[in-house]
Amino acid sequence: MFNYNNKIFRPIVNSENGETSNETVFIYKQNGNILTSEYSGGKIIKGHLIGLVDENGKIEMRYHQVNQKGELMTGICKSEPKVLENGKIRLHESWEWTSGDKSKGQSIIQEQ
Repeated sequence: MFNYNNKIFRPIVNSENGETSNETVFIYKQNGNILTSEYSGGKIIKGHLIGLVDENGKIEMRYHQVNQKGELMTGICKSEPKVLENGKIRLHESWEWTSGDKSKGQSIIQEQ
């Protein structure tokens, strides 16, 4: 099983309707198959996520965050890991806002 505990990720690609950027830092914690993260940076003042990790390292998660406009934003995301040649993890994500315009997007975040 993948272990994301204490790994730090930053976005390298995001859809235009997303709020994360390369200034956003995610600090992952994992206990068993339960994944949590606090994140901030760029347009995001503070965010949290909680998810479940399957036997292949895929993550199903829910997130909520407060942006610089003072809005509380929520969403769902599915992430699929790819291990790079250097051993770092890259997560390919499909997400959807459950607040605001409820639009969908794609992003890629990479272990630092």
